[in-house]
Parts: sequence; structure tokens; C-alpha cells
Amino acid sequence: MKHPRFTVTSTPAATRTRPGAFLFAAAGALFVLYPAIRPWDDESTPAGAIAAMSSTAWVASHLFAMIGFILLPLGLLALRRAVDSTPGERPAVAAMLTGWIGAGLILPYYGAEDFGLNALAREAAEGQRFDLLTVVETVRFSPVASTTFGIGLLALGIGAVLAAVAVWRSGTLTRYSGIPFALGFALFLPQFFTPAAVRITHGVLVGIGSAWLAWELWRAEAR
Repeated sequence: MKHPRFTVTSTPAATRTRPGAFLFAAAGALFVLYPAIRPWDDESTPAGAIAAMSSTAWVASHLFAMIGFILLPLGLLALRRAVDSTPGERPAVAAMLTGWIGAGLILPYYGAEDFGLNALAREAAEGQRFDLLTVVETVRFSPVASTTFGIGLLALGIGAVLAAVAVWRSGTLTRYSGIPFALGFALFLPQFFTPAAVRITHGVLVGIGSAWLAWELWRAEAR
């Protein structure tokens, strides 16, 4: 009696990385929208701070950023799969882990910036008497909050550079495709100290870098 033959086939890389490609593309789009729709009133004045922080656009823009930070490590997981068993595997694993840590440290600060400052600004707009600018500065620059936020952004920058190294070494993805992505996240912390036009341009850079990696993962062939 003949027994049926079973063959084991490997899962094509595309089926493992294309969901990650979508996540990279979505994250990039969200990081473009974040500064593009963020209100840019003069937050150094009480009237400007109330106008900006009490708006729906303030909540939406910062929420876009938070979702982007959540999706980013998942995209890095797909990148790690795409360079599996290549010289880029180790830096890809390091990029994924560093990205997760960075995103975890950043998100609490963004929650306070988004929902906390929005609630305070709405109270001020309704006539509650307190020094909004002093409270805003306390929320943004308290030692623990600002330190964890800074460390988180540095970790994300390091993770993005490691991702670019992984792409460069992989031999399966276009070598230069990780550079705009790395540059965008390496500049994420410094761009906070620049004018609105620069910050919007930076969002476009992050979007382009994420979109390029998304395209590379989408077109990855079975290996």
C-alpha cells in the first residue's frame, strides 16, 4: 500500500513581511499627519496655549503620533523577519528590541501631552483661574517625565539606525532604503526645538523613510 507523500514548504517571505509593510506605511502616514494638523498657535502666551491645546486638532494630531509609535516596533518585527538568516539579522533584532523599549518610554509622555494638557486648556478656556503656562511647563519638564521621554526618543533613534544597518548588511533589500528612516528618527528629538515649518518637513521625511521600507518589505521575494 502506498502512503501519500507530504511535502513541507517554507512560508514565502512576502507572506510574512507584507503585513509589516502595511504597518510601516501606516506609521509613516501618521507621522506626516502629526505635525501637519497640529495647531501652531503661540504656546508661550496664555491665549495661544488655550487655542492650541484645547482644540480637537491637538488631540487628533498627538493621537496619530501615539498610534504611529505603537505600529513602528511591529514594522521592525517584519523587517527582522525579512533579513532572517542574513548578516543583517542581529542588528535587526537589536533594532526591534530597542524600538519597543523606546516606544514604551515615549507613550506615557504623549498621553499627558495629549489628554492632560487638553483637559487643562479646556478648563482654562471655561474661566478656571490657574496659571496654565506654569502647569504646562510642569507637565512637560518634570524630571522623570522629560528624562524618560528623552531616553525613549534616543532609543528609537538608535533602533532606526540599527534597522538601517540591518538593511545595508542584509543583501536582500536595497542597501540605501533604510537611510531616510534612520535619519528621520535620529532627528526626532532635535526637531522639537525647531519652527513649525521644519517640524512639518521632518514629518514628511519620516513618512518617506517609512514608505520606502514598506515598499522594500512588500516586494521582498521568497527566500
